[in-house]
Amino acid sequence: MQFDTPATTNPIDRMKVVGQPIPRIDGQLKTTGRAIYAYEWHDTATPYAYGYPLGAAIAKGRIKSIDITAAKAAPGVLAVVTALDVGERKKGKFNTAKLFGGDEVQHYHQAIAVVVAEGFEQARAATALIKVEYVEEKGSFSLHEAMETAVKPESGDPDTTAGDFDAAFKAAPVTFDESYSTPDQSHAMMEPHASIAVWEGDELTVWTSSQMIDWWRSDLATTLDVDKEKIHLMSPFIGGGFGGKLFLRADAVLAAFAAKAAKRPVKVALPRPMMINNTTHRPATIQRLRIGAEQNGKITAIAHESWSGDQKGGQPEAAVMQTRLLYAGENRMTAMRLATLDLPEGNAMRAPGEAPGLMALEIAMDEMAEKLNIDPIEFRIMNDTQVDPEKTERPFSHRNLNGCLKRGAELFGWNARARPGARREGNWLIGMGVAAAFRNNIHFPSGARVRLDADGIVTVETDMTDIGTGSYTIIAQTAAEMMGLTIDRVAVQLGDSRFPVSAGSGGQFGANCSTSGVYAACVKLREAVAQKLGFNGQDVIFQDGEVRSGNRSRSLKEAAGPDGLIGEDTMQWGNLTETHQQSTFGAHFVEVGVDAATGESRIRRMLAVCAAGRILNPITARSQVIGAMTMGAGGALSEELAVDTRRGFFVNHDLASYEVAVHADIPHQEVVFMDETDPMSSPMKAKGVGELGLCGVSAAIANAIFNATGVRVRHYPITLDKLIGGLPNVA
Repeated sequence: MQFDTPATTNPIDRMKVVGQPIPRIDGQLKTTGRAIYAYEWHDTATPYAYGYPLGAAIAKGRIKSIDITAAKAAPGVLAVVTALDVGERKKGKFNTAKLFGGDEVQHYHQAIAVVVAEGFEQARAATALIKVEYVEEKGSFSLHEAMETAVKPESGDPDTTAGDFDAAFKAAPVTFDESYSTPDQSHAMMEPHASIAVWEGDELTVWTSSQMIDWWRSDLATTLDVDKEKIHLMSPFIGGGFGGKLFLRADAVLAAFAAKAAKRPVKVALPRPMMINNTTHRPATIQRLRIGAEQNGKITAIAHESWSGDQKGGQPEAAVMQTRLLYAGENRMTAMRLATLDLPEGNAMRAPGEAPGLMALEIAMDEMAEKLNIDPIEFRIMNDTQVDPEKTERPFSHRNLNGCLKRGAELFGWNARARPGARREGNWLIGMGVAAAFRNNIHFPSGARVRLDADGIVTVETDMTDIGTGSYTIIAQTAAEMMGLTIDRVAVQLGDSRFPVSAGSGGQFGANCSTSGVYAACVKLREAVAQKLGFNGQDVIFQDGEVRSGNRSRSLKEAAGPDGLIGEDTMQWGNLTETHQQSTFGAHFVEVGVDAATGESRIRRMLAVCAAGRILNPITARSQVIGAMTMGAGGALSEELAVDTRRGFFVNHDLASYEVAVHADIPHQEVVFMDETDPMSSPMKAKGVGELGLCGVSAAIANAIFNATGVRVRHYPITLDKLIGGLPNVA
């Protein structure tokens, strides 16, 4: 199906199932331990072996030799495979750094060997016996030091301009110019990267933890130099990804090589201390914001520049993207520069670009409002735009940022906000902060197959994944709505490469795109049912397990017959995203308390108001947003990968020292969804919320801390050492 005209009235609009607060259909499996994750697949008749990886002990250089003699002789060891054994390998399309193979070391903890043994502990112990000689090379590990050598990226759209920023900024009555920084961050998902590989002749089966089945399958085939059709990849349940499992990772590659060498099925999980340096992370940024405005608050000039680093051949952290679209201003400039660093690969992490970009932009907007003596919400509202500011002939498909700000201000009690440092409760300084939320609406083709069996049960098959987002449930709701069934009459099978290729999970496009693919497949199935029954396909109604046309009615069971019926299709996207800018919007409100003596910051209240098209399930959508708000709290107050700039690795590479937000850090979180649809987005008229819920949260916290203390911190995370020097004297 081609979606190239705005959606009109369709079966989804009935919203008998779609849009309803239906509990997760996979919830019982997860809460009772019956949901089987990658490392847990176990057939009692299969003699699984265990692989344990070895990571490079240097950040840059070459492997001179690997002595595996002692490891091979260790108890229980079945095989040892080294990077030198497998030799140079083609790199997958979506990988910047290689995953395994050859003598080059591109970053610390890059996989260089895997030991296979009868037991996990035996494999781990034998790995410690491997002796490696390196030829170490000087690397670049500091973004600050590498800024001068940063270059304009060759691909993408790194720089944009409109009007004459320099002239307008110089002429502006009120100007603002400040720099900000965000640190390297880790996905820190609960489930580690893990895979099981089984060879049967030249055919490979892999159980893994992947957000994007087809991407992984293609890149695994490239790395192993095998036919893609010979690989069967499965990932039905995923214990969190946040972008860290978008692209093929070393565990799957190591498991495949290890299983081939040991002639046994092999399980490989990356140890937690290895994950952070072996896989990907959100790169650090240094950002400069300049804003020029009239005395009345109208922005006349705005510029956003960002510097980030990555491995050679990598991409920049696109921290300027939201600034191109969020606020009006005739004269504009954005620019990204990329430094080559020898740290582990930087890549997508929840809301790449917008998340760190808004951490800077939304503080800058508050600072400018303060300089103008205008309320921060009023300042944002007066600079709203209903068209793409860089391409003014291109309107937004639907934009209600102002509605989010106004609704949030009313619900949060914004009118009680005091001047900076003025409100106090005992030893706590109290402040409120706000930030706009923005994330683009992205489209990928998405396919599905829908089966109607003789019992009238509909089964959906798609390689879509569920990373804890609720994919199983919203896909079931879509099929139920389209086929006129209750949700208990729908089964959903996900995460299997034998199924039609979907959009996958990432970029908050998964929900809208995958359900649209199911919509398209259901349209095919509805056509097949109508044809089988001899009904007029134009006026046919599917309701309560029956098919009705005029005064005739038959059950879906009858239509299916003993052999059943199948509908399969892929949703393809036309040019509506070119003619209209499609984005999601929101507003985050936060109240904090800061201890006047110690600088300890505590979040007291959080509110998110989101405008993201039709909400397919308010329970799963709310879960996504409060999880994102929690991640934003960690990003504001504690999360930072500490770089050893001498040795080139992230020092705090475990969950003990990489400090994510925990229960005690998070207060009551309230989420409000604006009642809206966007017919230009899809036949579902939906968008996404999973990343919108993160965008702007950290800045709202930073702005609240300033309002509480009068201390402005521009370099994340906002730890007490950055506050304490500016706090009022304690008697």
